[in-house]
Amino acid sequence: MTCPGTSGLTFSRLVDDGFDIGIRQSWEDAIQSVKDAGGKPYPIPAGASVHKYGALGYVGFAEEVAAQEKELGFTFDYIVVCVVTGSTQGGMIVGFAAQNRADRVIGIDASGTLDQTRAQVRGIVDSTAGLVGLGRAIREDEIVINADYAHPAYGVPSEETNEAIRLAARTEAMITDPVYEGKSMQGMIDLTRKGFFQADSRVLYAHLGGAPTLNGYSYYYKNG
Repeated sequence: MTCPGTSGLTFSRLVDDGFDIGIRQSWEDAIQSVKDAGGKPYPIPAGASVHKYGALGYVGFAEEVAAQEKELGFTFDYIVVCVVTGSTQGGMIVGFAAQNRADRVIGIDASGTLDQTRAQVRGIVDSTAGLVGLGRAIREDEIVINADYAHPAYGVPSEETNEAIRLAARTEAMITDPVYEGKSMQGMIDLTRKGFFQADSRVLYAHLGGAPTLNGYSYYYKNG
């Protein structure tokens, strides 16, 4: 984690606690250490997830999609996105709820901690809906998270994930990574093959970046 120091610079500390999507004691300790040194920390959690304003950008995403759909003359039937810490899908859910299609945002879980992720998305959705004045509660059925593609663990690609990464690269020149986008790409491909999407559906795949992660997995892909 990285924290602002008293001089306006930042300092980092490595914590060997393993993977978790939530706020840990080490996070609280780091914030307190800045305060103890006379600083005023501004903590931003991983992915800006549970930050008060962390999901607002993807509320704007939903509004931008609607504007582009108007220009294009059609509407997307589904939006597929990776979900781990929750702010991205949470913001999309709130944004598309204003358009009465939040249940068409299909979150592909890559955390492997479904219950925790869903609870975190729920909290983000509720707080963000209040911030933007949505005017109604988000229903449980409007939070759609598919946990079928997170295996074997967060940050560990399955062979199916690797196949999806290679297929996207070879056929569409789309670079996805083994931690996030590879798993959501795997999910979208598999759901398509299984007939989850109707044959004439327009599906928007939200690519969130992550390509630099490939550098840490070069041994998987050294032969393409």
